[in-house]
Amino acid sequence: MSNTDIAILAGGCFWGVEDLFRKLPGVIDTDVGYTGGDFKNPGYKDVKSGKTGHAEAIQITYDRAKTSYRQLLEFFFQIHDPTTLNRQGNDIGTQYRSAIFYRDPHQETTARAVVADYQKSGVFPNGIVTQILPAGPFYKAEPEHQDYLERYPEGYTCHFIRPEWALKMKA
Repeated sequence: MSNTDIAILAGGCFWGVEDLFRKLPGVIDTDVGYTGGDFKNPGYKDVKSGKTGHAEAIQITYDRAKTSYRQLLEFFFQIHDPTTLNRQGNDIGTQYRSAIFYRDPHQETTARAVVADYQKSGVFPNGIVTQILPAGPFYKAEPEHQDYLERYPEGYTCHFIRPEWALKMKA
């Protein structure tokens, strides 16, 4: 049995999300792309228009012996704002929504548990709008969008680690 698994997450502009996830222990590979819509084989311009239903997303291949799906989700909630509907930073539209696309029942259960734990924790007092949806096709973005912030370190991102958003359960 393989020790690798895949997580698919959408948290706004995929460049910043990818840049932060790729640095985590246990992450083997990242790809940015589009998912969650009904438009086949979308491109960046299609998704940016907001008419495809797709979100900018990241597909993370990780080693389960070095990190868990839950750990990835908890990190996800530290690097984007899950309380803003269809928005991250200056990016506005459904393509920038917060979403977890689960691939199996374990991922769905884990996603719902993490959101519930965050709701109980009080970290986000205004509530979480992150969607939890079954994964559909993931369309890899064009080559110029892959590893964007590695190639352009001063490029746009609205993502950064917020230690104060780490999950700390109240007693």
